[in-house]
Amino acid sequence: MADEALVVIDLQNDFCPGGALAVNGGDEIVPLVNDLIRRTEHVVLTQDWHPAGHSSFASSHPGKQPFEAIDMPYGPQTLWPDHCIQGSLGSDFHSGLAWTKAELVIRKGFRSAIDSYSAFFENDHATPTGLAGYLKERGVESVTLVGLATDFCVAFSALDAVKQGFNTTVRLDACRGIDLNGSVESMLKRMREAGVRLEDQASD
Repeated sequence: MADEALVVIDLQNDFCPGGALAVNGGDEIVPLVNDLIRRTEHVVLTQDWHPAGHSSFASSHPGKQPFEAIDMPYGPQTLWPDHCIQGSLGSDFHSGLAWTKAELVIRKGFRSAIDSYSAFFENDHATPTGLAGYLKERGVESVTLVGLATDFCVAFSALDAVKQGFNTTVRLDACRGIDLNGSVESMLKRMREAGVRLEDQASD
């Protein structure tokens, strides 16, 4: 199984109940994610890592509210509550996550002028995080994605993984979604059409 990697997306306090951008049931996936971590040789974590005043925060745009959309130089951008600010408790991994086995942590969203959903590219779809190169150099051919949120960072990571040539699976039972205006169903459809394998449980 050395050619497979588990990519755990943004399982951080601010995306769990009680956090600044809580995903409903976000903490429920922790035991299952930990089980997958134990069974996988290569584990990579992503960590949302925003500077204060990030351009994706509604608070950076007078008169705008969280979850409104604006146009940025790189395209449409959903505005969010302030979340996952560098070094804050909210940016920490969930305390129950067995994160110590991870061989790499990809931090994203640290450039103040651009948001980053995908583990592979910034939201301009052109600036790489370096994850694809790392995985390929390690001989990884297949990736399984889990974490938060299904319809944003997980989905965009999965779409980019396919484009980068990886056999890509999303374990839906180990994800939770935000679901803005039907975004979960929309992104599930996009993933299916792109060739992402969607699983609700392990096919042992």
